[in-house]
Amino acid sequence: MRLIQNMCTIAEYPAPGSAAAADCCLGAAGRRLVKIAVVGASGVGKTALVVRFLTKRFIGDYERNAGNLYTRQVQIEGETLALQVQDTPGIQVHENGLSCGEQLNRCIRWADAVVIVFSVTDYKSYELIGQLHQHVQQLHLGSRLPVVVVANKADLLHIKQVDPQLGLQLASMLGCSFYEVSVSENYNDVYNAFHVLCKEVSHKQPSSTPEKRRTSLIPRPKSPNMQDLKRRFKQALSAKVRTVTSV
Repeated sequence: MRLIQNMCTIAEYPAPGSAAAADCCLGAAGRRLVKIAVVGASGVGKTALVVRFLTKRFIGDYERNAGNLYTRQVQIEGETLALQVQDTPGIQVHENGLSCGEQLNRCIRWADAVVIVFSVTDYKSYELIGQLHQHVQQLHLGSRLPVVVVANKADLLHIKQVDPQLGLQLASMLGCSFYEVSVSENYNDVYNAFHVLCKEVSHKQPSSTPEKRRTSLIPRPKSPNMQDLKRRFKQALSAKVRTVTSV
């Protein structure tokens, strides 16, 4: 997968069909759009993860997340796709369960796939994964949404509270892919997590250019006009040769 265009952000999630959503979408005519929401508890590094994936850069400090939408173009298996990644505010836990506001629910309903992030330095963020996965699937009844579980801050071994094996086991139970990453130290692991989702979504969507893909393997036919010109040229040349021979 290759990043192509510059990143743009908007202050908050645009309503479907709004002018803001249309302006931010990079999809040209016939280009498929992949939409990914990144969710998790506060302080697990969601924004750092998104920015690292899109820019390959790590920035340590961020302002409080207001829910930015990042848009890029990517290439998956030779096809250019428009990719939108929705960062979301941190989820809080109350006595009655998860505290998911309407903004977060709209982001999850909007998404084609979800990245659930927890920090290996925060056991409570790990405990949210099961509830959060269930909430995501409830908002997509009738279709199983592709989900990747990401354990962030793998480099902070001295304050680790969650063994990576626990994350792997939980992800396997939920039927999700699992990646343990260090956003600050390793771009490749971050890239792989998003690449898996982009690829899975693109395989589920109908191809936008089936005719183009099929005909690209077949030699392009010659233009009828060019063939006609060649035929006329040969006829004229043959007539000239016959004239010279008779003389």
